[in-house]
Amino acid sequence: MEDVLLSKNDIMRCALYNIGICDDGKNICASIENMLLQYAKEKSVEIDVQVWYTGEGLRDYLAQGNHLDILFLDIELFRMTGIEVGNYIRNVLDNMGLQIIYISGKASYALQLFKTQPMDFLVKPISKEQIDHALDMAIKIVKKRNERFEFRQGKDYYYIAMGDIMYFESKGKKIKIVTAQDTHETYGKLKDIIKGLTDDFIMIHQSYVINKVYVQRYTYEMVELVDGTILTISKVNRKEVRERILRDE
Repeated sequence: MEDVLLSKNDIMRCALYNIGICDDGKNICASIENMLLQYAKEKSVEIDVQVWYTGEGLRDYLAQGNHLDILFLDIELFRMTGIEVGNYIRNVLDNMGLQIIYISGKASYALQLFKTQPMDFLVKPISKEQIDHALDMAIKIVKKRNERFEFRQGKDYYYIAMGDIMYFESKGKKIKIVTAQDTHETYGKLKDIIKGLTDDFIMIHQSYVINKVYVQRYTYEMVELVDGTILTISKVNRKEVRERILRDE
């Protein structure tokens, strides 16, 4: 998501959640879509649902820059499997924000799914209760990711979805805001900035605040982010960082 120039009078429009279903069974897709529409009606949530019957079709749609918030993705697709689609989303598109909910007729895929960081895994036949529970969680995560971090450059104000920020780095009076796509700069202090962030952010050093969503590897002395960036954890922060990261594993 790109940073956006805004005025102080901007008004947030009602959230629309873009949801995808990808399964080679047309009846399954229709069933899930009906349950999603029932959920939207019951919870007064605005959704847009799109359906694909092949992994290739879904991949091509996302490759064109189209956006999905939540994806129900079958593992056993005919050619390009759901796991391959998940790897494409995470590793080629660098999209860590799309909430992937895998669906399968088997319950034996846990280890294979780990690297694609799915939000959930549902075993067929899928009930409305399962759909409702998964959507409650997915929407909660998407809302949190879409909370905005606002910063100033000159006389202009900008915002970035917090979920797109990998880490902040303090250099003198300047703060670097690093996303997977871009780096921005503003003025301030990390101790003040962190007060307005979501609880996904952790201060690991007086110079670094990280988004734990992007942590790929952790040791007592450092974290490695999904893009390979390695950041040092200061001694004074090690206990809290360890507790925060392990608590959410």
